[in-house]
Amino acid sequence: MKIKDLPLDDRPREKLILRGPQSLSDSELIAIILRTGTKGKSVVQISQEIIKKSGNLASLAVKTVSAFTKDEGIGKDKAATLAAVFEIAKRVNAQIKWFSDVKITSPEEVAKIFIPLLKDEIKEHFFVLCLNSANKIIKYENISIGNLNSSVVHPREVFKVAIDNNSANIIVLHNHPSGNPEPSNEDISITKKLVESGKILGIEIFDHIIIAGNQYLSFVEKRLI
Repeated sequence: MKIKDLPLDDRPREKLILRGPQSLSDSELIAIILRTGTKGKSVVQISQEIIKKSGNLASLAVKTVSAFTKDEGIGKDKAATLAAVFEIAKRVNAQIKWFSDVKITSPEEVAKIFIPLLKDEIKEHFFVLCLNSANKIIKYENISIGNLNSSVVHPREVFKVAIDNNSANIIVLHNHPSGNPEPSNEDISITKKLVESGKILGIEIFDHIIIAGNQYLSFVEKRLI
C-alpha cells in the first residue's frame, strides 16, 4: 500500500503533525526521514524492513553510509541522510550527558562550550545559562540576537528563563563579533541591572562571560561583578 492510500491521520508526517513525534513508531519516524519508497514498496515498508534487519534503533545508529546502501531501497542520498540524523542524535546525547555530569567551576569551562558555537557569528547572541544547586548546567537559552542594549536584554526576560527552569543561579553570556572581548559601557550597565535584579529575586548572577573569536572575558575574573 502506498502512503497516499493510507487514511490522512495514519500517514507518518501527518500523524506527527497531528499527534506529536512521540506517537509514531520507530519505522514511521524512519519513514519521514527517508521520504519516499520504491516502485514496489512504500517508504513505511522499507523502514520496517530496515529496522527488522538491524534489530533496533541502537543497532541502526552505528551503521555506516556504505552499510545503509546495502539495504533495499536505500541509495547514497538516503544513506547519508540517515547517517547524519543518527550522528545528530549521538551529539545531542553527548551534550545532555556533559551538562548533567559536569560541575561548572570556572569561566574557562563555560567558554570551551560556547567558543565553538559563537566564534564565527556575525551578530550578537545573548544566552542565559541555568544552574542547579550543584552548579551544573540544566538549561541554556538564547534570548536575544542582534545589537545588545538594555531595551533588548531586560531583566524580566533573563529571570523568566531562570524561574521557568527552577534555577538556583545563572550565568549570562554573549558574543562580540568584532573579536574584541572588552566589555562596552552598555555591557557593564546591563550586567549591573541584572545583578541587582538577581539580589531581589534571590537568584545570583554567577558571571557574565563575553566570547570574542577564540577569546573570552569573565566579569568575575575582571572584578566587574
